[in-house]
Amino acid sequence: MGPLAGIKVVELAGIGPGPMCAMLLADLGATVLRIDRKHPSGLGYKRPLKYDLTLRGRKSIALDLKDPDAVALVLRLISDADALIEGFRPGVTERLGLGPDACFERNPKLVYGRMTGWGQTGPLAMAAGHDINYIAITGILNAIGRQGQAPSVPINIIGDMAGGSMYLALGMLAAIIEARNSGKGQVVDAAIVDGAASLATSLFGMRGAGMLSTERGTNVLDSGAYFYDVYECADGGYISVGAVEEKFYIELMQRMGLNPTEIGPHMNRDNWSKGRALLTERFKTKTRDQWCELLEGFDACVAPVLSWDEAFKHPHLKARNTLVEIDGVVQPAPAPRFSRTIPDLPSPPAAVTPDNTDAALAGWLDAREIGSLRAVGTIS
Repeated sequence: MGPLAGIKVVELAGIGPGPMCAMLLADLGATVLRIDRKHPSGLGYKRPLKYDLTLRGRKSIALDLKDPDAVALVLRLISDADALIEGFRPGVTERLGLGPDACFERNPKLVYGRMTGWGQTGPLAMAAGHDINYIAITGILNAIGRQGQAPSVPINIIGDMAGGSMYLALGMLAAIIEARNSGKGQVVDAAIVDGAASLATSLFGMRGAGMLSTERGTNVLDSGAYFYDVYECADGGYISVGAVEEKFYIELMQRMGLNPTEIGPHMNRDNWSKGRALLTERFKTKTRDQWCELLEGFDACVAPVLSWDEAFKHPHLKARNTLVEIDGVVQPAPAPRFSRTIPDLPSPPAAVTPDNTDAALAGWLDAREIGSLRAVGTIS
């Protein structure tokens, strides 16, 4: 089920944004076959398999890609695939015999998705890096934080997952559509630096127009404005406020029992210190949940700041099944929603076992081929 049913993808095992991209495609119905390392080492944080959630929704086989027979098997699988995902440094798959040229020779319509931090070209292409480094050189990290403080380090969602996984998935789907029209595949070079910079397009426009200060914590949407920030409540909980538009700002102030004229026009920066002091004092008069009873669900643009565990219990997320429980593990459901081709809930991450290997290959090879691969030790 799902809008991508019938799409077949080979995934060469990696960490971070590569598996996340594969998960997104599998969540929407694509058949994704993950090629794990036969002797894995250092692939991310160690945790029980059931909690490695970006591996959900697909089956895996384990291969030694330094074995020519294993490489031949991957090329055999690629001949029946729509796309491939790899997240190695530039040149690695070429040395393995699985670079774009070798793959296109087997399948001219293949979409070859490459996930890196710096991209396939450029002075930093061969350097190691992580999310924090990629968003640093785009200007994004410098913009996150409060005035007078060092940049705040965000969780690796902006770079790895948004700038990386999402842009690779978008690029691969675009290329798959084009290949069905042209009959020709192509390489999708998804660099986290490129995707992260793209996410900041509107901010670059505001900066060009002189509407965005490079001093963090002084703009409307970066905690500079008192009507777009988080506030501590009487119980130590936090509430988020995003009342930017005047009609929402007025509703917020009225529901909090405050007179907007006490502060003056809320977009006038000269009034921001006074407004912040007033809201800071008022929010500390009630608990977070008490403020939610007064403000949440109205046009005051307010929501509680919840922990992971609390989020699962929030009435809105429960009503939409935004978070679901699979195999005892709370996790996000597939997104976005579809009216007709509704995806099934993902299956839990699956271990590489003989039975699972046979099941993983069943949609790609016949029983005779699988038996031959086991007999010579290519699969175990």
